Amino acid sequence: MLLLAIDTALAACAAAVFDSERAKVLAAESRSMARGHAEALMPLVARVMDKADLAFSALDRIVVTSGPGSFTGLRVGLAAARGIALTAGKPAVGISTLSAYAAPQIANEEGAAVIAAIDARHGRVYFQIFASAGRTLVAPSVAPIAEAVRLAPAEPVLLVGSAAGLLAAQWPSDLPPPVRIDSHEAPSIDWVARLGAAAPNSDTPPSPLYLRPPDARPQDSARLPRR
Repeated sequence: MLLLAIDTALAACAAAVFDSERAKVLAAESRSMARGHAEALMPLVARVMDKADLAFSALDRIVVTSGPGSFTGLRVGLAAARGIALTAGKPAVGISTLSAYAAPQIANEEGAAVIAAIDARHGRVYFQIFASAGRTLVAPSVAPIAEAVRLAPAEPVLLVGSAAGLLAAQWPSDLPPPVRIDSHEAPSIDWVARLGAAAPNSDTPPSPLYLRPPDARPQDSARLPRR
């Protein structure tokens, strides 16, 4: 299976072409950026496809990170994935950003649970807790940092994600300290692709996993009067 993976959920704009039969990334590019994904994504995708020497019609699947993450970034990536999939006549699947963070840690088989966490601002985090073998212990959630760490299992734990350091700073004193803290601004696009290759087919386009409403709300004074 040949697939194109896209990630604009957090502070990076990334794409990769992956050959699942050879378990090989044919081409990839990732740029750190807090904003500007809409302008950067399609030229970046074009460069990656050129490096892989493939036409979009040669792809078997489009994969995109579906959240949680930046509201604007998620919309950019999902819109691009849906558009490419529709134009090429190929299926598109969404991959959780938290799963993409945790996957390489679980694959290392270190025998530790994994907490993947993303900064949700205002003292809160998006997080998911996995057992060492990958089973979900706590489903994707959003909560205050102190509440998230209280749910940590009483066993060796790896912290990963943009909010890994935030969790470590409030780690409970009655639990063993984290085995390792990996703070990355975005998940590896390679692992987004690998998870996308293993995901089941879906007849519906990928949809965003927001977990909370947006911070920005229309002001009452700006509303137009109803007739």
